[in-house]
Amino acid sequence: MKKNRQKLDTSKRDFIKKSALAGAGVVTTAVVCGEAVATVADDDVQSKQNKGYQLTPHVLEYYKSAAS
Repeated sequence: MKKNRQKLDTSKRDFIKKSALAGAGVVTTAVVCGEAVATVADDDVQSKQNKGYQLTPHVLEYYKSAAS
């Protein structure tokens, strides 16, 4: 008997493979960017903590309004 070989339509499979790769790329980019932002935020918090408590004009205005 002769085997009837038909060409398979692989477009759906290719689409799924490409979608998975694109999704992995988006996740990787988000993680890398998130680490960079977190690093900057940590440095900013540390520099503010080293200065200690500061009585700024904004804080003084709050204290005046709270005392009333």
